[in-house]
Amino acid sequence: MIRFILADLRRLWAGSLVVVLLVALATALGVSVILQERALRLGSARAADKFDLVIGAGGSETQLVLSSIFLQPSALPLMSGDVLAKLAADPRVEWAAPVGFGDSFSGYPIVGTTRALTETMSGGFSEGQVFASEGEAVIGSNVDLAIGGEIKPMHGTIETGGHTHTELAYRVTGRLQPTGTAWDRAILVPIQAVWHIHGLEAGEEHEHDHAGEADHHEEGVHAEGAHEDADHHAEPDPHAGLNESWTAETPGLPAILVKPKTVANAYKLRQDYRNGTTIAVFPGEVLTNLYATLGDAKQILVAVASGAQVLVAASLILVTVIHIGQRRRQIGALRAFGAPRGAIFGIVWLEFFVLVAIGVGLGFTLGYGAALILSGFFSQSSGVNLPVSFARDDGTLAVILLAFAAVLAALPAVLAYRQSPAQALRG
Repeated sequence: MIRFILADLRRLWAGSLVVVLLVALATALGVSVILQERALRLGSARAADKFDLVIGAGGSETQLVLSSIFLQPSALPLMSGDVLAKLAADPRVEWAAPVGFGDSFSGYPIVGTTRALTETMSGGFSEGQVFASEGEAVIGSNVDLAIGGEIKPMHGTIETGGHTHTELAYRVTGRLQPTGTAWDRAILVPIQAVWHIHGLEAGEEHEHDHAGEADHHEEGVHAEGAHEDADHHAEPDPHAGLNESWTAETPGLPAILVKPKTVANAYKLRQDYRNGTTIAVFPGEVLTNLYATLGDAKQILVAVASGAQVLVAASLILVTVIHIGQRRRQIGALRAFGAPRGAIFGIVWLEFFVLVAIGVGLGFTLGYGAALILSGFFSQSSGVNLPVSFARDDGTLAVILLAFAAVLAALPAVLAYRQSPAQALRG
């Protein structure tokens, strides 16, 4: 029987190929949606796990996390600098690191922060060391620069009328270990240098331009020093040492990343700094709300993929009915030579089931490959590593598809089974 089936499939290779491709493409669509959604969940959750608590000015919790953790461009309001001073003196806090945005270099965001965050975020350096003065910078693992390279920060972009700061050029002193987060594509510099370049004086509170739009100093959108002349503020000294003791006169900040000493301290700090003036969030908590929206989008995409699979199933039924009609003489000849009806049923059922099973297997392969490609593009642009992998639920999906294929294959087999030799030969 097996030899007969293989010979029959080789003879009807064009129709067999069409069946396999239809099943493969419909399956790949559903599999790629499931794998990509799972990869996005896992990748974003792992990226958020690097940070325990984020504190910012009152506003959108989601935007605060997207800007401070995933470094997505957005305008953030600044909170008073005395918040950082209080956190630094709080016995419940292991360290509190301010973050400042606004500049970039060759498409990489420049983030102002402290040595504490830089040294602990990735667990060490793959080469070099942490910055020690305002003219030095540390780069993420995916930044295409060499140790000793020069970085000239640009505010905004060329397309939006951005300009390059001439007050200071950073020198790369170290490269961090990979973290699998957006910070792998970031350039980390001392927060003091960011303040000096943008002419932020103690106590100033402007809306922080993380998006990099053109400056509007007179409107209070962002204090930008590149359009000010030298009389407004002194240019930063690239060799100035770093004083990381914070006071109430510290310039305003868009966000502070906090490392509490214990879990209990984390919840107490979160409660204390949700006071209307500031907001404190756990990144994972915010992502849970985003996942709910993402889950709704997934259901829509899965519904679309399921609809496509139903259409493919209907087309396969049509193709197989036509195929059985074209093979009536062959089936009649087999019956005339003594082949029992059960054998005819088994041959037709097995042929169709094998084709659908091959299509399902190919569809899982194509879906996995498509998810890998999409995740690669996303990781390259965002820096967040998206792990694409199969889970136990995917095995259940494969079993369901094969069970459906077994039922579907029974339709043409039943049609062939019910044909008498005389009817088949007359056709």
